[in-house]
Amino acid sequence: MNSIDLTPLYRNSIGFEHFAPLFNNALRMNKHSDAAPAYNIEALDDNRYAITLVAAGFDDAELDIQVENDLLSVSGKKSEPENREYLYRGIPQASFKQEFKLADYIEVIDASLKNGLLTIHLQKEVPEAMKPRRIQINTQAGASARVLEHQADKKQGSSVNEDRAA
Repeated sequence: MNSIDLTPLYRNSIGFEHFAPLFNNALRMNKHSDAAPAYNIEALDDNRYAITLVAAGFDDAELDIQVENDLLSVSGKKSEPENREYLYRGIPQASFKQEFKLADYIEVIDASLKNGLLTIHLQKEVPEAMKPRRIQINTQAGASARVLEHQADKKQGSSVNEDRAA
């Protein structure tokens, strides 16, 4: 199995080293597992997303959604109906577990089950301290430095004068 060499991208970026294993794992994974339901991932806008999974035959009590650290896990546990004889069984009724790796600051907002589709809403909530901000350029940097030096000289001079007085 080939792996992706992301070295050229590292020349212009910092902190994205963790993407290489993600890409390599994605290449190794099967397109669809037999037990995993089909799903869509939508970008609703710049900060809102939705994951929709096919959950036909499952009710809300049989579905479980958990978030731990940066991993969203969706599982369905289906019990086999008793005393049923199938001539053909084309509707999957197997238990499943599907996991999604969440990027930084992605929060699960809510989930709903309607018409056999489980929709999980997510939102990116970047802390105020992490949002981009404009840095003012002080055109009088030299003057400010001189003022700081001057104030430092005054303090040193006063401590020198205090030493002389003592």
